[in-house]
Amino acid sequence: MSAVGAVEAPLPRLRLRVTAAAESRLRAGHPWLYADSLREQNRPGRLGELAVVFDRKDSFLAVGLFDPDSPIKVRVLHAGKPEAIDAAWWAGRLDRALARRQGLFDRETTGFRWINGESDGWPGLVLDRYEGTLVLKLYTAAWLPRLDEVAGLIAARLRPERLVLRLSRNLQAGAGAQHGTQDARVLLGPALEGSVVFQETGLRFEADVLRGQKTGFFLDQRENRRLVQSLAPGRRVLNAFSFSGGFSVYAARGGASNVTDLDISAHALAGAERNFALNRLTCRHETVQAEAFEWLGQQRERMFDLVVLDPPSFAKREAERAGAIKAYSKLVTLGLGHLAPGGILVACSCSAHVSAEEFFAAVRRAAAETGRSFDELQTTGQPSDHAAAFPEAFYLKAIYLKERRGGAA
Repeated sequence: MSAVGAVEAPLPRLRLRVTAAAESRLRAGHPWLYADSLREQNRPGRLGELAVVFDRKDSFLAVGLFDPDSPIKVRVLHAGKPEAIDAAWWAGRLDRALARRQGLFDRETTGFRWINGESDGWPGLVLDRYEGTLVLKLYTAAWLPRLDEVAGLIAARLRPERLVLRLSRNLQAGAGAQHGTQDARVLLGPALEGSVVFQETGLRFEADVLRGQKTGFFLDQRENRRLVQSLAPGRRVLNAFSFSGGFSVYAARGGASNVTDLDISAHALAGAERNFALNRLTCRHETVQAEAFEWLGQQRERMFDLVVLDPPSFAKREAERAGAIKAYSKLVTLGLGHLAPGGILVACSCSAHVSAEEFFAAVRRAAAETGRSFDELQTTGQPSDHAAAFPEAFYLKAIYLKERRGGAA
């Protein structure tokens, strides 16, 4: 037992050694070190402290944030030659992320992503902008001991009117008792009761930054929404899994004759109606509250010229991948059953565990099995503010199919 008033000696640097396979992954730029890849650890690690990873020759390999309670033990911040991780380093890392977005958006788009997690060198952390409100979302508890430091840096660099903290579900239970914080906490600026309004390509949308999915809106579908607008003139549009109507608002501005939003959530559909009102759109707008698979399977007489299928992830883990591919095939088959002759299908997936190749193949196969003939207009991935730097970060994909007029395949 130490004497009263004695100063505890600082702990030695947390040092780790890993398997040969993990060494190779880290050298290739992968940002995660899993628990089963650890070979040696000099002492128990504390949440959020810097862990230094050495190779088999005792040379520096990487440094990252340690999480003793996660299967991902280290979220890598830097690999290669040793660097001092100090205040100047953190500021430079933020500045590089901000610089990547310079020139991407004009005054008509005030909602986008400033930091995209591992792909911007901030593993398990995203920062989204909604007009003057910024939303900081954490996916790993390793950032919680550094929350004040990170928030202060963001405030100094970007000077937002408001900074809101969002926590992934797995963090919410322990954040209050262990770290004195909570989900939907306003870290900086005035309190917020409802949603904030931002612009995207000149359209106005609500973002429920306190309680909404992700950080309040699906910013990653911006470019696909723009494409749907260009395809919408004169078309009857079905937006399945519509959430708050982003695709529908764009289609209406693009000249759709009418738009139908289909979602199981009354709250989401009410948001879609408010977004239509925000933009004073005159296009006929219908909302249908129903489970999408059931409605598509039952309302077979309803036909549309443009069908958008943008479901939530069907595969939260690798074990669900095969089932997800089957679900996508079924959904596309159902959606094509509502597609009028000469119509366009837009099928999207946000399941990281289903690759783009697997998803596109499932859609093409389902289309071929209808006996109808389709031209593939294009496929898309993630927008530039959601750029991906390692395999697991590639999650968003979409494919556009248009039926050829006048015949079967």
